[in-house]
Amino acid sequence: MTMEHKIGGLLALLVLAADQLTKDWLIGLLAANPGGIELTSFFNLVMVWNRGVSFGLFSSDDPGRRWILILVTAAIVLWLMIWLWRAEGRVLALALGGVIGGALGNIVDRIRLGAVADFFDFHVAGWHWPAFNFADGAIVAGVFLLLIDSFRSAPGQSPPGQSAPGKPNSGDSQPN
Repeated sequence: MTMEHKIGGLLALLVLAADQLTKDWLIGLLAANPGGIELTSFFNLVMVWNRGVSFGLFSSDDPGRRWILILVTAAIVLWLMIWLWRAEGRVLALALGGVIGGALGNIVDRIRLGAVADFFDFHVAGWHWPAFNFADGAIVAGVFLLLIDSFRSAPGQSPPGQSAPGKPNSGDSQPN
């Protein structure tokens, strides 16, 4: 196991722990403040139970659908863990660790609470972004890092449009 694997795994565990701790705290806080808490003119804490996936898609109170979401998410997490095990590079390991930890946090919610607890409500001019939680933020940050990492060159490869030393670009003419 390389240092990158350890870093990715540790980040996944930290995200999972932070997610569950913030959820336990905010569920209690918002139970005492059922109307939500206005923190700024653009950010509130609210209590939303998401029984679907992103933005509440496929939402349902059907317990069978809940378990399907749990199993599908668990399969994705397993695939991501295999990817992490094969990963080379710190950025990729951090990205995968964030996504894995966030997904595990939401799986724990579905099993323990029956739905994913969302709290963070950003809004501008009456338009509200769908409420989300710490796990969702870690997933978004991880996907963003995956995108950044996908544009970086692999070791020994040149960035797109540039040739490695001693090798012509594909558009360069070959000497006769």
